[in-house]
Amino acid sequence: MEANRKYLDPQMLAKLEGLELRAKRVIEGYVAGLHRSPYHGFSVEFAEHREYAPGDDLRYLDWKVYGRTDKYYLKQYEEETNLITYLLLDTSESMRYASNAASLSKLEYAKCVAASLAYLVLRQQDSVGMVTFDDQIRHLVRQSSNPSHIKQLLHVLEDATANRKTDTGRIFHDLAERLKKRGIVLIFSDLFDDVESMMTGLKHFRHRRHEVILFHLLDPAELDFPFRQTTKFIGLEELPDVVTDPRSLRKAYLEEVGQFVRAVQRGCRSNNIEYVQIRTDQSLEIALSAFLSKRMLHTA
Repeated sequence: MEANRKYLDPQMLAKLEGLELRAKRVIEGYVAGLHRSPYHGFSVEFAEHREYAPGDDLRYLDWKVYGRTDKYYLKQYEEETNLITYLLLDTSESMRYASNAASLSKLEYAKCVAASLAYLVLRQQDSVGMVTFDDQIRHLVRQSSNPSHIKQLLHVLEDATANRKTDTGRIFHDLAERLKKRGIVLIFSDLFDDVESMMTGLKHFRHRRHEVILFHLLDPAELDFPFRQTTKFIGLEELPDVVTDPRSLRKAYLEEVGQFVRAVQRGCRSNNIEYVQIRTDQSLEIALSAFLSKRMLHTA
């Protein structure tokens, strides 16, 4: 299958052997890595009560119900032991940019990262879903832990194109309401949007008790601004083209980019969101290994 070869490099995946995606926090609603439940034999979503029977574990008696009814009832929980991972991929027009210093556009790089993480999550028998978005939700693939689910995810990645504006704040609010089961939300984007609106949307995920990881993908030219000669900059997402001498802009541009990145990082820190910046000239293997190893260290 063409998408397999395009987005899943067997040699790179072999080097990630032994690495897993784990949640950092054990909270009600999902299990932090390798199916460890905080309920010791009970799964984690409350479903209903059942009447106590001799031999039942008294730790799960509902004393409030006993106080109202003078009868013994146990809390029962739905079987929900899989970690759920949601992959959210920004397919807005700015994501298709690639300078001469990068072999992949931001979108193609993000697709490779998302595909690799989806493969790893399914390999560890956990569930993964996927969303592609710009100013609308383009595809929403429900989570599954079936190994064959990777085919559908790769098909969605193959079809994703970058042609429109983005509207992260509104999209994140919408998705926070749609993604009912709590889990890890991984977002892949260059984040070129209003920071305040975007952060308000991200806070909605945290309010819904999701763990959020923000992959900030940037082309090296966007960070280093290496242009020297008079250059025509092509406007994306409905912005106009500009012809200018980049040397006169470089200092102001770098200051503006620095302020933008710092504002995103501050917003992430204040909302307990993990921020991961990736340059698209960085080796995919190195980027993924560093990210996964760090998380495994923190959840060991």
